[in-house]
Amino acid sequence: MTATDEPVPPPDEARAPAPSVAAGTPPPPTALVKRHRLSTRIWHWTNAVTLFVMLMSGLMIFNAHPRLYWGHYGANSDYAWLEIGADDGGGYVRVGETRIGTTGLAGQWTRSDGRVERRAFPGWATIPSNYDLAGARRWHLAFAWLFAFGLLFFMLRALWNKHAQRELTPGLSELKPRHLWQEVKDHARLRFARGEAALKYNTLQKISYFVVVFLLLPAMIFSGLAMSPAMDANWPWLVDMFGGRQSARSVHFIVAFLLVGFVIVHLLMVLLAGPVREVRAMITGWYRVSQPKGPEQ
Repeated sequence: MTATDEPVPPPDEARAPAPSVAAGTPPPPTALVKRHRLSTRIWHWTNAVTLFVMLMSGLMIFNAHPRLYWGHYGANSDYAWLEIGADDGGGYVRVGETRIGTTGLAGQWTRSDGRVERRAFPGWATIPSNYDLAGARRWHLAFAWLFAFGLLFFMLRALWNKHAQRELTPGLSELKPRHLWQEVKDHARLRFARGEAALKYNTLQKISYFVVVFLLLPAMIFSGLAMSPAMDANWPWLVDMFGGRQSARSVHFIVAFLLVGFVIVHLLMVLLAGPVREVRAMITGWYRVSQPKGPEQ
């Protein structure tokens, strides 16, 4: 499929022309409106697979040394601000001086054959499922290149076609506390946009997507590079930017779980807003507009 070979909506559906939507003319109740570009859809689904593989392989890499430090150096005898492990009391996660028991989830669990395992993350959450640091690194680095170049292409294209400026950057009026608070209340009450308003990202979406695309994902890439010995030797300034190689590892881990949180919230919003309509739009590019039956409350 080329960029111009877009799916054609079914004949029994009313197709709203793009000019009408741009001009502010409400589409008919059953209209299908073009919402997502082909490049956006490809990047979205590629990222879904890439982040899934990189997270699970990253958890296996973390299993090799389930402790995080700040600074340039860190070893078993050094103080770790985060540790996942197990002792006679079972599995635990320790953050600073706070210890949380996690037997069965992290640190210690029982396999289906009854054997007790002690690793930070269980086999069902890692790639490979058995302990294999070298294999996990191969998976992680192979998909890291796809992730990095995909992000670079998307960012350049988003800036070139004004997608970042028009759809991902909130305006000053949208950032006013009163407006933001109203959107927070609407989301809490599950009041989602209808009609033509649903074709645009709301302010909370714009902020979250902007932070993810232009802050968290680049931080993920550069902190990953800062952990590479080759990059340490050639670009020492990159390591210094994070305050040390161990600090870069901590940032990498924190950002990874911030992205996991974003994905969970994203999937929850898709389910609440209408999964069939939302997923179909990201697959075909066409979004079914649902017009409000009366004035929105």
